[in-house]
Amino acid sequence: MKAALGGERSAAPSRTVDSMGAPFETKRRAPTGDRADDLYCPPRCTGPAAQQPARRRITMADRRHGAASGEGFAARPPDARRASAQDTVRLALVIGALGVVFGDIGTSPIYTLQTVFNPSDPHPVPVSTQNVYGVVSLVFWSVVIIVTVTYVLLAMRADNDGEGGIMALITLLRRWSSQRGRRAAAVLAALGIFGASLFFGDSMITPAISVLSAVEGLKVVEPSLASAVVPVTAVIIVLLFLVQRRGTAAVGRVFGPVMIAWFVAIGACGVAGIADHPDILRALSPTYAVGFLAGHFGTAFFALAAVVLAVTGAEALYADMGHFGRRAISRAWMFLVFPACVLSYLGQGALILDDPRNISSPFFLLVPDWGRWPLILLATAATVIASQAVITGAYSVASQAAKLGYLPRLRIAHTSESTIGQIYVPWINWLLMVSVLTLVFAFRSSTALAFAFGMAVTGTITISTLLFFYIARAKWGTPVWLVTIGATVLLFVDLLFVAANLTKLVHGAWLPLLIGLTAFTVMTTWQRGRELVTAERARQEGLLPEFVDDLRTGKVSTLRIPGTAVFLNRGKQTAPLAMRANVEHNHVRHDQVVILSIETEPVPRVPADQRIVVDDLGYADDGIIHVTARFGYMETPDVPGILAMLTPAETEGPMQLDQASYFLSKIELRRGKAPTMAPWRKRLFIATSYITADAAEYFGLPRDRTVIMGSQIEV
Repeated sequence: MKAALGGERSAAPSRTVDSMGAPFETKRRAPTGDRADDLYCPPRCTGPAAQQPARRRITMADRRHGAASGEGFAARPPDARRASAQDTVRLALVIGALGVVFGDIGTSPIYTLQTVFNPSDPHPVPVSTQNVYGVVSLVFWSVVIIVTVTYVLLAMRADNDGEGGIMALITLLRRWSSQRGRRAAAVLAALGIFGASLFFGDSMITPAISVLSAVEGLKVVEPSLASAVVPVTAVIIVLLFLVQRRGTAAVGRVFGPVMIAWFVAIGACGVAGIADHPDILRALSPTYAVGFLAGHFGTAFFALAAVVLAVTGAEALYADMGHFGRRAISRAWMFLVFPACVLSYLGQGALILDDPRNISSPFFLLVPDWGRWPLILLATAATVIASQAVITGAYSVASQAAKLGYLPRLRIAHTSESTIGQIYVPWINWLLMVSVLTLVFAFRSSTALAFAFGMAVTGTITISTLLFFYIARAKWGTPVWLVTIGATVLLFVDLLFVAANLTKLVHGAWLPLLIGLTAFTVMTTWQRGRELVTAERARQEGLLPEFVDDLRTGKVSTLRIPGTAVFLNRGKQTAPLAMRANVEHNHVRHDQVVILSIETEPVPRVPADQRIVVDDLGYADDGIIHVTARFGYMETPDVPGILAMLTPAETEGPMQLDQASYFLSKIELRRGKAPTMAPWRKRLFIATSYITADAAEYFGLPRDRTVIMGSQIEV
């Protein structure tokens, strides 16, 4: 049964979207002061429903104890993310992180030095003893400064309840910016959204180039197999995205041992090369990197566009922090990944010093003839796994973007009861798969994508560094002199890499910029449209206490009919649109009215005795109550089951649940004539709303007793 209320339809494009926030995800109050926008809260709700004090609150536990404490659930359990971060890091978690987080940066030694000295590069680096020392030193200190210092030691300490990545920095930025610095914070937040958009570009390019480069080894074994490279790559990519639904931990358990074998192997090969030419250890001195930049700036500057390959995947370390935690990732990096990569770079440098002809493939030439086939197979597996870091990072970035209101409500599957950050986002998964396959079939080789590889990475790294130091000053009160010194040094390095990669713009660096601009446009358009719809919806809904008072005093004439009506709503600050429409247009109300809000807590499961909070909204005899139901992130909300837990005393009389009607508010978006946004942005906003997850299905409402009542809002 459906009912629709509203004005006449027009020929303008329209879209009916889910209720309880129109096309929006979160009931959390945005740090900028935006209103809540959905039926249920994600973890750590702080929206209006959570902030407005109840006139009378009763929980199931309180009934048993004979007192109404009103404390609610949120004050009792510890924050799951921070609690897990304080636990001892288990070996299994470190192994999982190795299989998911480090694939991208861990396979960089395969092609970094080879690309730097590639004679077919538009700006080749001549092979000489001085240049080899300079390049190896530059690679080493780039990894130290960007990965170890910027991310592992600094940025990963700035987390949003355990979540990392550039979207976490944006959340902290908006939360901690002062009134005086609001304009600067808004500019930096917009810059951060562009950085997150560039990361989406990296998430599309990395799987394409990684898998292509691995499968292209078939041409080395048998040239006649060249035509099979693209089809085989496509099959591997499809399989890779199909296994994502099994969860990050499961994928990590499979990939982790492979990556351990990989890092042990490349470290051992590097040691063998160093043993033959121990003088290469002098490249660990920063004087060689500085001397190379100062003495041969023209050559060194263009070399940075290839040196950046050594740090691709650095942002993924930060973005994947919610999946495994800071400690697991930091320890895996410091004790295995970083030493293995450094040893490989030093060994390759020693090999090139021995014979300049080794630049053709210094990584594989480090291995004796008998070990090259096993290493090729291991490298193939490792480069396929390299895609995993950015895929899981994209899940985290998209989830956080939806919570901040930059993307619609997305269906998110939590795959772990111990770590809330381990998630699977189906819509993002399939979008990435289609995008990666498109790039594979369009470019058809890793060389064609090589010049595009560094642009997205360097842009995101630079923006993350800038946001971190702003937060260090605004949130932690770090002294200005320390922030200035740190930001100057790190941003100088980052901007050098950005400038070097801009020289590759016409050679393919335009691709990640195009992807980033597209994603940036979608997210900012959604955020702007969301603000417009939220404001109009708030006006149409009105305050719930005033609406209840009007019903009580008879200001609104209604006929009371027998039965129970359940209205799902975002909170108890505003009246449900469906309830207001039923009263104002049909002039009826049920004997018993339950306004139900769902909140998701940052724990796997909520105990039954702490699940419900009941508020009579000021009157204990009018049959209208507000119920807040709390669920853990691993639980599926069951609305009829929740209502069955209520006692007649709490519902101001017995309810007829087997005949209860469930009401959802839906909003139809229409393109209006008001100059709120450009016409093309209005079309984009309405089109984006199509990916919003369905509320009725999510909450398990009985379809035969669900009434959908709508309203129209113009944007």
